[in-house]
Formats: sequence, structure tokens, C-alpha cells
Amino acid sequence: MKAFLPILIGLFASVTAKIYFEERFDDGDAWEQRWVASTHKGDQAGKFVLSHGKFFGDEEKDKGIQTSQDARFYGLSARFESMSNKDKPLVVQFTVKHEQNIDCGGGYVKLFDSSLDQKDMHGDSPYLIMFGPDICGPANKKVHAIFNYKGKNLLTKKEIRCKDDVYTHLYTLIVKPDHTYEVLIDNELAESGELEADWDFLPPKKIKDPNAQKPEDWDDRAKIDDPSDTKPEDWDKPQFIPDPEDKKPEDWDDEMDGEWEPRQIDNPEYKGDWKPAQIDNPDYKGPWIHPEIDNPDYNPDADMGKYDDISIIGLDLWQVKSGTIFDNFLVGDDPTEAKKIGDELWKNTSKAERAMKDKQDEEERKKMEEEEKSKKADEEDEEEDEDLDKEDSEKEDEPAEESTEHDEL
Repeated sequence: MKAFLPILIGLFASVTAKIYFEERFDDGDAWEQRWVASTHKGDQAGKFVLSHGKFFGDEEKDKGIQTSQDARFYGLSARFESMSNKDKPLVVQFTVKHEQNIDCGGGYVKLFDSSLDQKDMHGDSPYLIMFGPDICGPANKKVHAIFNYKGKNLLTKKEIRCKDDVYTHLYTLIVKPDHTYEVLIDNELAESGELEADWDFLPPKKIKDPNAQKPEDWDDRAKIDDPSDTKPEDWDKPQFIPDPEDKKPEDWDDEMDGEWEPRQIDNPEYKGDWKPAQIDNPDYKGPWIHPEIDNPDYNPDADMGKYDDISIIGLDLWQVKSGTIFDNFLVGDDPTEAKKIGDELWKNTSKAERAMKDKQDEEERKKMEEEEKSKKADEEDEEEDEDLDKEDSEKEDEPAEESTEHDEL
């Protein structure tokens, strides 16, 4: 019976695993019926369009929604069956393609509860989790992983670097019931750990004892001045001295120019400030460590990172340069299934996408070379024409030879 137990557990997990939301944008414009655009920003709101971009791995599978206007706010969300991650994993997964080589803009998603007014979604709308890449300048290229806890948005203490090229990348956040998490990029582990350690959900378990103080006789100096060391009598020398080679100019007038003084130069005998030699401190006790006590304000919370009502996924972004494509959204409770789907939708087309981009780049390179050659040839032709025109002009300016016919007559 024991031999069949792992099989039964695996079968049970596969039966109970559920995908609550999945969007691949594979049915034309029907996606517009499933997603709600926010009107909060009015004329400043940008429009999403269905596109596979300028290069892709599969013309149909790689279609997603693309930001289409520069310097715009983008607000779009989709509702799904409410999910709770109280006793099961939460998996959030999607692909991002910054085809425009973005320099400043978001590529993340937000999860909301069912109370969100989707048509009025904006940057201050309360959310449960925010996850995904965010780029703003060369120094800020990170993956956000933000949890809302008791009304506060908690940022991760770790720096998770996002991809900053023009290709499609797969981002996955897994939150487990045991308060651990994983962040995957392209189905490879980018970061993992414990929620309590990597976010400030709870106050520290230990704090410094407020009643403890370093004893007055505690000596934490590892080295001290040698009391037997004394400064040599010839130590003190000025840092600068008059230049002995500097001579008073012959035309110097003390009454007109003031009293002449030679310029100053570094004194080769200057030794700096004298300090006694250091010796080991015989009374050294080591660094004093402040004793810690249990924090009376610390209370474990089994529900941190867990939510009863996860119902909406949204894109709430600002982009300076548009062109980002979002695709392959998934919200579920099975990390293994999400990884499998990620491989099917991203891994199977990523190589072809890069190959197409490489081909386009090579064609563009050749085109630029041909244009440069043509430009150079035109410039050489112009220079040659200018030389010919100059020669013709010089011939026209030469005086005509005088006729001697009348002399002969």
C-alpha cells in the first residue's frame, strides 16, 4: 500500500489543482469583452492594441496586448472566480516583452479583491499583490513583489533584477501556504525565501534589552597608545619652507610691491603629526554586544501573505515609451502546472523569436551598409563633378590667343 501512496497523492493534487484565470489573447478582439478599461485618467489614458510585435516566435501564440501611445497611463483589468490562498499555493504568471527597449515604465500586474471598481482603477486603488518588472533608468531595473498587509504595501527587502532586453520573458510568483515564496524568471529560480524574513510583515522577534547598558568599566579598545613611547626631539619640522633657489627679482620695489617673500615649497624633513606607537590593550574585553529580549509586540500571524478574495488581475502602468506586449496571464494554485504551461507558451517560441530578431538586425545592418556605400559613392561623384566644373571654369577664364593673320598680310 505504501508504494502506491505517492501516486495517489500526485493524482489527488492534479485533480484538485485549479486555474482561476488564463488569458492568451488567441480569439481575436474577443479579449475586449473580458477586460475592462479604466477611465480614471481620461485623455491621459493610453490604449492597448492586439499585436505580436515586429518580431515573434509564433504569429498566433505570441499575440498579446501592446501599449500603443507614448507618455500615457494604462489601466486595464479582468475579473475571475474568487480565489483564496489560505491553504494552497498562489501562482501568478505572465509574459512581458519590452520590444521598444523601454527606458522608463512598468511591466507589472496587480491582484485585487472583488470590491475594485474596474472602470475607476488607478494608482491609489488598494491592491493585494503587485508583481512584475519595473524599469526607470539604468540603475532601476527590478522585479517588484509587493504584498498588502493590514493596509500597508510592503516591498521586498531583496533586490531582484529584471530582464532589460527587447525579448519576451516569463515572470512567475509562487506564494506557498508555509509562508515561503519563489520568484521565477523564464522558469528559472531568481529568488526565494520566507515571507517573514524578506518583508516587514511582523516586528522583529527579538529586540535590544532597553534596561541593559554597557558597563562603565567595559574597555572595547583593542589597541592603545604605548605609554613608554615619546616624541623625538627633532620631530617637529614645518610642513613648508622658503624655496632657497627663489631669488628676489631685480625690478622688485618694496615700496610699490610690498615686502618680497620667497615662494614656499614642501619641507623634505616634515614628518607630520606625531602619534605614539600602538600596543595591545591588556584590559581589552572585546566589543560589547547589547543583550536581546523577546519582543513583546511580536505576534506570529498564520495569515500573512494570504487572502480570502483574489478576484481581479489588472495592469496599472505608466510608460514613457510605449510598445510593451503582455501575454499568457495565469492565476492558479499549481506551480508545476504553471511551469509546464510556461514552457509550452514561452520556451517553445522564444528561440524562434530571437532568430527572427537576429535576421531583422542582419538585414538592417546590410541595408545600412548599402546606404552608406551609396552615400559615399554619391559624395565621390559630386566631388568628381565639382573637379570637372572647376577645370572647365579655369579653361573659360584663360585669355584667347591673339590672331596674327593681319601681320602676315
